[in-house]
Amino acid sequence: MANIQRRKTVTASIGEVRVGSDAPVVVQSMTNTDTADIPSTVKQVADLARTGSELVRVTVNNDEAAAAVAPIVDQLDKQGVNVPVIGDFHYNGHQLLVKYPECARALAKYRINPGNVSVGRKDDTNFRTMIEVAVKNQKPVRIGVNWGSLDQALLMRMMDENSRLPEPKDAREVTMEAMVVSALNSAKLAEKYGLRPDQIILSAKVSGVQDLIDVYRALAARCSYPLHLGLTEAGMGAKGIVASSAALGVLLQEGIGDTIRVSLTPAPNGDRSEEVRVAQQILQSLSIRSFTPQVTACPGCGRTTSTFFQEMAEQIQSYLRDQMPVWKDRYTGVEEMKVAVMGCVVNGPGESKHASLGISLPGTFEEPKAPVYVDGRLFTTLKGDGIVAAFIHILDEYVESHYAAKVESMSM
Repeated sequence: MANIQRRKTVTASIGEVRVGSDAPVVVQSMTNTDTADIPSTVKQVADLARTGSELVRVTVNNDEAAAAVAPIVDQLDKQGVNVPVIGDFHYNGHQLLVKYPECARALAKYRINPGNVSVGRKDDTNFRTMIEVAVKNQKPVRIGVNWGSLDQALLMRMMDENSRLPEPKDAREVTMEAMVVSALNSAKLAEKYGLRPDQIILSAKVSGVQDLIDVYRALAARCSYPLHLGLTEAGMGAKGIVASSAALGVLLQEGIGDTIRVSLTPAPNGDRSEEVRVAQQILQSLSIRSFTPQVTACPGCGRTTSTFFQEMAEQIQSYLRDQMPVWKDRYTGVEEMKVAVMGCVVNGPGESKHASLGISLPGTFEEPKAPVYVDGRLFTTLKGDGIVAAFIHILDEYVESHYAAKVESMSM
């Protein structure tokens, strides 16, 4: 793992999941089902959890959704899915948490947006009500500021104060500062109304990469609360993945961030679990955490006119992903394994030697054989039509021989 100095924070607990400086960075996701649709929501939460989401947030926006929360958590428990479920509240959370106490008890954490409750207006009654429910049930709270719903009274006041300065700051800088102030002031109010510092997590989400980096650097420098990272409304496909990776990569490398979410817009009827896999890959690419064995594969060139190595790389990656639910329960450290599937002799043998297992496939006009390397040494050479099956067999034997003994020694 990378030697990244994590920012020192208090450590919070969300159900069985610990969050903070001495705990692993946690992957979070959010459902897009109608929470009132209990079967659909249970299925999606379970799918996200099985993919690797360690926290799952659901929308709680009306009576039907609030009434569904406890049955959802109960059904997940019966299925053996123990992921903490977080309630996302806006505008009417103070009413729903009071009206549906079973919802308040079943949720592992509440998410409150101070811009969408009464903070900064005539009084703080709505916010206070939600905090008092959290205190009563001993639930942590994420105070999540979002620049799309920033407290306008606070922003206008800070803009007015800025305009009277001899050298006013630009509007972007004032807006970023307003987000930090909103989060910190709300956290102080939460403590005033009874929450402990280790029950508070902060976030300040924006949709611009440089804006996110700047606001979190400022927030991290001025508090010791755990921070949730995420580029809000990141977008679809490559745009969302690249933007989230760029923003979160910088902050995580600086030791900022205790939970993360990649807020991808899925294609119609697309796989919601993609955001979990992308978040895991960000952490794994930075060597912060390992989740699944990694496949290194070359991009292909004129030497690799055949698509065979691409198909094999995809098959191996899919096989590793499918096997991980079984392997992670049986073997210790298998997620650290590295596999190389290379398309020709130029970098194939060298890259394969740096992997746990590697295969160098024959490129155009090369001799039709595929040397296989195990822990840097030539193990065998494969030929013929059964290369994929033969390599997977070698891979299975490698896992069995290299990781099973660790589990056995732990049980002695």
